[in-house]
Amino acid sequence: MVARSHGGPEVIAREDFDPGQPGDGELLVEQEAVGLNFIDTYYRTGLYPAPLPTPLGSESAGRVVAVGAGVDGFAVGDRIGSVSGLGAYATHRIVAADRAVRIPDGVSSEDAAAMMLKGMTACYLAEDSIALEPGQVALVHAAAGGVGSILVPWLRDKGVIVIAHCGSAAKAATVAADHSLHGPFDNLAAHVRDLTDGRGVDVVYDGVGKDSWTASLASLKRRGLMVSYGNASGAVPPVSLLDLSRGGSLYVTRPTLFDYIVTAEELAHTAGRLFDRMKRGVVQAVIGQRFALSDAAQAHRALEARETTGATVLIP
Repeated sequence: MVARSHGGPEVIAREDFDPGQPGDGELLVEQEAVGLNFIDTYYRTGLYPAPLPTPLGSESAGRVVAVGAGVDGFAVGDRIGSVSGLGAYATHRIVAADRAVRIPDGVSSEDAAAMMLKGMTACYLAEDSIALEPGQVALVHAAAGGVGSILVPWLRDKGVIVIAHCGSAAKAATVAADHSLHGPFDNLAAHVRDLTDGRGVDVVYDGVGKDSWTASLASLKRRGLMVSYGNASGAVPPVSLLDLSRGGSLYVTRPTLFDYIVTAEELAHTAGRLFDRMKRGVVQAVIGQRFALSDAAQAHRALEARETTGATVLIP
């Protein structure tokens, strides 16, 4: 499934293709499940540049059906996952072996596809973007969404106090946070101040973007950190550094997962921390909906309309 031009979900089209045989250092994977993520819509619309027609999707899980020369540690029949590159919306996929993650026993391919990209994102947000201590306070936007539903329990397992925010009361009711808020962003900062005795939060994890930006900054404590990791409502407008000064010497970072898994060792370390928490029951795959791979456009519409809960997987 590819985007033949930039635009809405209607530009997604089906194509027949021959994946070929894996080259040196590569694996050919027969896909069993594909993860749906907001970053897929960024490539579809052209917000993130890529040549047209653009193969969509980065997260998938399946079984190795052919192994290229020079590959050690993988064999035909192994279950592997990948979150790198484009082209996951497909029945078969060529994956670089040093970008592959072995899926452990007890984790299904659907769960892996539902969790890897979002779970690894939650991992670097909670563990690497800031060193949080027990008792510190975090505000998590879109807390019932794909990343948020993993990030909230991950933070709480660390002893962090979590204020969760969702777009509706129904979604807020599904989130087990210390405090669960919902509704418009207009009065969010005031509610956060009330919950923190006027202090504000140590960190805001914001994957919403444009619509939540002002409320997020206003919710931070003095010298607090704004982690803007997504653009679900659109890109954040240009930022005045004076706004950060006036807000209390605030810090802002705009990270992306792929800068935290540059090497094979970083990828393995991040995946290992995720699978550890899955095994311990700290986080779990919450698959709110499944679509056939051929219905990828319908899945994009539901995601952008904020009609999805938890993770969404596409089934080839």
